[in-house]
Amino acid sequence: MSFAPEKPENPSPKKRPPSWSDLWLKNTKPLKHVIFTMQLQSLSSPITPTTKNNNNNNNKNTKSPKIPKTQIPISNFPKFPNPNFSYPKSESDPTRKLSDQTLLQILSKLPDSNHNSISLVCKRWLNLQGRLVRTLKLLSWHFLESGRLVFRFPNLTHVDLVSGCFFSPRNSGILLTNRVFSMHLGSGFSTKWNELCEDSLFPVEVIDRGLKMLACGCPNLRKVSVIGASELGVLSLAEECMTLQVLELHMCNDDVLRGIAACTNLQVLRLVGNVDGFYGSLVSDIGLTILAQGCKRLVKLELYGCEGSFDGIKAIGQCCQMLEELSICDHRMDDGWLAGLSYCENLKTLRFQSCKRIDPSPGPEDYLGCCPALERLHLHKCHLRDKKSVGAMFMVCGAVREMVLQDCWGLDNDMFSLASCCRRVEFLSLEGCSLLTTEGLESVILSWKELQSLRVESCKNIKDSEISPSLSTLFSVFKELQWRPDTKSLRPSSVLGIAMGKKGGKFFKRERLFVH
Repeated sequence: MSFAPEKPENPSPKKRPPSWSDLWLKNTKPLKHVIFTMQLQSLSSPITPTTKNNNNNNNKNTKSPKIPKTQIPISNFPKFPNPNFSYPKSESDPTRKLSDQTLLQILSKLPDSNHNSISLVCKRWLNLQGRLVRTLKLLSWHFLESGRLVFRFPNLTHVDLVSGCFFSPRNSGILLTNRVFSMHLGSGFSTKWNELCEDSLFPVEVIDRGLKMLACGCPNLRKVSVIGASELGVLSLAEECMTLQVLELHMCNDDVLRGIAACTNLQVLRLVGNVDGFYGSLVSDIGLTILAQGCKRLVKLELYGCEGSFDGIKAIGQCCQMLEELSICDHRMDDGWLAGLSYCENLKTLRFQSCKRIDPSPGPEDYLGCCPALERLHLHKCHLRDKKSVGAMFMVCGAVREMVLQDCWGLDNDMFSLASCCRRVEFLSLEGCSLLTTEGLESVILSWKELQSLRVESCKNIKDSEISPSLSTLFSVFKELQWRPDTKSLRPSSVLGIAMGKKGGKFFKRERLFVH
């Protein structure tokens, strides 16, 4: 029995692997016309006579390659006289018909996340996108000195130059940071920490020259942050930038403040004099007096690491009648300076931050006075161990309506009892006050008849089980209450009817409170 041999099936022809252009243009429709134009140029490029003669001599018997049938004959393509063909401007870029002002208005409507991508379209859009940038943090001082910064971003209003004032290696893995600023270090940095920042800082002349170039190229500046500038650099900003309203000066001293007088419209000023481990500069009563006489429109002032005394604070209070917010950070003030705050008649907010001491010798109580318009007192990471200075501070701030105490060391029951003299408090916030107990809290807030809001967080010695009936009744009339003295805090039975909430994680309005 014989079988006819099976005919082998014709193997399926192998598919040609896709070329790079096919893969590239698969999902990139806008680029197809570019490849199409390149193919036209390659097919329609003329052969030079020299090349033709060489081909005839060397390849007489060689047949010219045949064009595959799958290709369209060249005659079917339009012939372009110019090999460097490009589409007309109106077709390649329709936005050329729009004026810069019109196109700027269109681009300004896009979200900020798209601004970097639109700058890659063309050079014109790159320049227009630079006009939309208002805020810039400089990382390379050469970018400013070369003139590229003012050419690229002529409409800047907020500029931070602090990081760019140091000649530190770009690819350094050593980052030295502080709550004031941060900088990169090379492997051969100085072991003297007090000279570390000064050794890496550009010379004063270089910084002043850069400030003058910035002020001339960006006259609409409103906020500038700089370190290591002199009086001449500040004067350049004051003369060219008439709309300058916010100024932050690091490594500031009394001589630098002489240029402040020319800043007629300055409203917010931050002076950083001494930073432990980085640099040390002196801002004394002389500089504070110059500041007070020159900047009479100040609304907000922050003194970080500054020295001074009663005379300097008094001069600020008498001359800066519009001052509403004063921040004292890590100060080196002389004894008795606290009494100068009473001259700030329109002061509404007083902040103490990272102060190792308030005023060890404030003087007699009758001499202290009081800030009549003060509404808010904030203390953050301050040492409150001296009973005399803490009591004097609360007396000066006797008219406050909002009191915030956060991570203050030494605030126990005795220290917090001194706040009883502030009888107009309506809002109290306690956070990280681990020495304060429920008894100490109750003794003070029961004496505040106008208290309406209370916030207690991370105060481990304030226990839910120690809440008395009188304190529970007071909680029931609060407009807002946030109660979470520790992470294990639960709602006890003594306050079950006042809707304090699960673990006190939310604020509760008065209309939600109820009493059984």
